[in-house]
Amino acid sequence: MMSLDKLTAAAEADTALRIGIIEDDPIMGESLVQRLRLEGYEPLWWQSGGEALEAMKSAMPDMLICDIRLPDMDGEAIFEQLGMRVDAVPVLFVTAFGDIEQAVRLMRKGADEYILKPFEFDEFLQRIERLFRERGGQETAEAASRDTLGLSGKIREIEATLRRIANIDTNVLLTGESGTGKEVAARFLHDMSSRREAPFITVNCAAIPGELMESELFGHERGAFTGAQGRHLGYAERVGEGTLFLDEIGDLPLHLQGKLLHLIQERVFTRVGGEAVMPFKARIVSATNRDLRRAVAEGKFRDDLYYRINVIPVHIPPLRERREDILPLIRGYIEFFAKQFGRPALRLSPAAEEAVESYDWPGNIRELRNRVERAVALADGTVLRAQNMFPDADEAHQDDEIPTLRQVREASERRHIVRVLEKTNGHIGAAAQLLGISRTTLWEKMKAFSISP
Repeated sequence: MMSLDKLTAAAEADTALRIGIIEDDPIMGESLVQRLRLEGYEPLWWQSGGEALEAMKSAMPDMLICDIRLPDMDGEAIFEQLGMRVDAVPVLFVTAFGDIEQAVRLMRKGADEYILKPFEFDEFLQRIERLFRERGGQETAEAASRDTLGLSGKIREIEATLRRIANIDTNVLLTGESGTGKEVAARFLHDMSSRREAPFITVNCAAIPGELMESELFGHERGAFTGAQGRHLGYAERVGEGTLFLDEIGDLPLHLQGKLLHLIQERVFTRVGGEAVMPFKARIVSATNRDLRRAVAEGKFRDDLYYRINVIPVHIPPLRERREDILPLIRGYIEFFAKQFGRPALRLSPAAEEAVESYDWPGNIRELRNRVERAVALADGTVLRAQNMFPDADEAHQDDEIPTLRQVREASERRHIVRVLEKTNGHIGAAAQLLGISRTTLWEKMKAFSISP
């Protein structure tokens, strides 16, 4: 994460996005100002509708955040007085549960979004970023990479950890099954750090033959071995002050593990066949889908290297343990491949949504991406059906275990609640109304089904 000084400077720079806030509550207003400034925006705070309208006569902000209930007028009156001038900027209303009907009426009149009090700041910031994207606004580098990992509670916790350690120059070990997104997490960590402008280099320790690995990692001098016709700069040198991502480090040959340990401990290296000692300035992030502790016990991985790379361990859970991420990921890839293949906008059918949400995704995000790419490439309409995602029907069914009737009922209930929450953009009151239950009952079910608000 950027330092406070840098963030403040970015917020005060001419290029910072200006967000107008109309909020009479001094605590809420101050909190919004501080958080938006930390995120790199330039907040403008007015505590009454009249004050805001007067200020906006000279210049409109890039976005407007307005409380509906104000001491001198309500948000609807402000919206109407701004007239066509507000068409050019996204408008987000903040409202209590009792004002939902008015908020919906404002959206019909042209407002972009509303959010219920009380709200989580992370959710609030996501909505701001989405509004800027949808209305063609700019994005900070941090905002652009914010949602690369997912929306589930587990992934949000991982994101928070990565942000906390972004500028702590110590080694990180990412663990998890193949295809869970460990390289994406490593890039996220790099992008959140002060090294973001420096290179991010991935080294797949399983893909490079052992006899070439030392030369690829450290480089070599001309004549160092047969075929070395010139000097070669290795990854450790080319990465500079960036991030060196050692993927599948569990497959690193044992004879090279000692050389990597020397690089980490001494922060220097020598090209193969050379004598000059070169400084190593990068950060090392490693990843593996293997049990390194077992490898240490079996003598296949050095224990001293294990402890050096495992200073901060971060486990990336498989996709089946964070099902809230499945549909957003699939929709993102559908949009990506549709644009890449020149296809019209595509969507999943309701049956396809149920199929992808109930599937266990043994290949995780890598499998998900491949299935979407194939489905979009072969699509013959604008709707992707279950058979498009799972051409072999057996792949979409888990025959190892027959679920109980209760499990089937709960899975169906969970999917329906998630679908309604998506339809209402996460508005609990509106969702409860559509579901025909109370807000309290909906909160209890969301907690029981681990549905993030």
